[in-house]
Amino acid sequence: MSVKLKAGLIIFAVLLIDQLSKVFIKLNFTIGEYIEVFSWFKIFFIENPGMAFGMQLGGELGKLFLTLFRIVAVAGLIYYLNLLIKKQVRTGFILTVALLIAGAAGNIIDSVFYGVLFSASTFHEVAVFLPEGGGYASLFHGKVVDMLYFPLFTFPQWVPFLGGTIFFSPVFNIADSAITVAVFLTLIFFRKEFNDSLESKKNTDAEKSN
Repeated sequence: MSVKLKAGLIIFAVLLIDQLSKVFIKLNFTIGEYIEVFSWFKIFFIENPGMAFGMQLGGELGKLFLTLFRIVAVAGLIYYLNLLIKKQVRTGFILTVALLIAGAAGNIIDSVFYGVLFSASTFHEVAVFLPEGGGYASLFHGKVVDMLYFPLFTFPQWVPFLGGTIFFSPVFNIADSAITVAVFLTLIFFRKEFNDSLESKKNTDAEKSN
């Protein structure tokens, strides 16, 4: 199996799992509804109008900017991935970049299309796919579906500044996980390949300018 095909399969598999999980949650859970799998892991439905792990970028203009920025970033990453494949860079790094692309693309799908495809999720009503009255937002203004929650433990009350605080409180999704794993893999195993690719790009740009 070629490296290009492997990269394509990773992107397809991550996107498929990410979108299936999001659509299932969107069509079966109300906002704030959860299932406790373990004491330290819950399926907990929230919608995120901003960035990964529940972070936000204020206003409708900020939301549109973020979505457009993600699209440009993914386009750049796809171009970067093709360069790595042509240069026959280490397979592990190529697949890691593919994982990063899949994660970024997964959240783009929510932001671009979910507002048009679904009715609004509320604390009392489950969303409907392709509602008669139209979706809850215009194109590019959809909210990202998050559902993975790992409240690993709560700090004891006597701990200064952190007493009663839940350790790792963000709610996230499969796409966020793919991005995080890709970043850590790059930092731990593929820093040389990453630095070499940047250096190679600088040299290529310098040659073109001359």
